[in-house]
Amino acid sequence: MIEQLSPSINDYELIDCGEGEKLERFGRFVVRRPEPQAIWRKSLGDREWLRADASFLRDAKSKSEDRGEWRLKPEMPSRWIVGYDYRDMHLRMRLALTSFKHVGIFPEQAANWNFIYDSVGELRRKGIERPKVLNLFAYTGGATLAACAAGAETTHVDSVKQVVTWAKENMVQSSMDGVRWIVDDAMKFVQREVRRGNRYHGIILDPPAYGRGANGEKWVLEENICDMLECCASLLAERDAFLVFNLYSMGLSSMLARTAVHQAFGAPQMEQMGELYFEDRSHKQIPFGTYYRFRR
Repeated sequence: MIEQLSPSINDYELIDCGEGEKLERFGRFVVRRPEPQAIWRKSLGDREWLRADASFLRDAKSKSEDRGEWRLKPEMPSRWIVGYDYRDMHLRMRLALTSFKHVGIFPEQAANWNFIYDSVGELRRKGIERPKVLNLFAYTGGATLAACAAGAETTHVDSVKQVVTWAKENMVQSSMDGVRWIVDDAMKFVQREVRRGNRYHGIILDPPAYGRGANGEKWVLEENICDMLECCASLLAERDAFLVFNLYSMGLSSMLARTAVHQAFGAPQMEQMGELYFEDRSHKQIPFGTYYRFRR
């Protein structure tokens, strides 16, 4: 069954979107940045959009549509903290304005953070005292901290050292510890783990469409994802386990994710798939990613 999920976050709001942009509130600050999927017209007037505390301006000379710089109002800090609470999970994450339009958090992923937190809790209730969870392409660690908050022994893997440092800061802000931090190419890491015979109770797979490893290794989703899923299938426990798989590339559906996962893992007992989205104040809904997840 295909489901659309939209998490509720006090520190995040999609205010408006349209004409290739989105207007968002993170905590008490409003940012304006590009959003290619917002193909419709804006609902709010220019006056509202010009109130943004930070606006992202694309670099016309860059080949990347995501590269540019921020124009800030005097009261806008370069860094600030937002929170996310779910049951006994209390995440505090540091945001910053990057040259690639990102701010350090993908708020739609909170729907998966809840699933991870609940899945680890269920494993612990089954008698697995410290479930082992692997987070690949882990970025600033929202999913890592969700697993850690639930009591998992968590391994965080990302190829960018600065991003791993950022994730460590989020761990400290969230008053947690005990995460295993790995700066490495995700494919090389899982291949080594397969050779070592290691197993995990949960795997979170959040691959970009394109990327580079710690030593320049090339990652292209369509070329590498099947090998990655096959490695993860070897690493995931045969029972009492879960998987979270995200896709961000436009045009890749949850059905494609499901088919690829089934080929590598087989059919699970429980699965969910669909789109992660937010709705703005004018009730325009915009998808921010495709998810597929299962428990077995």
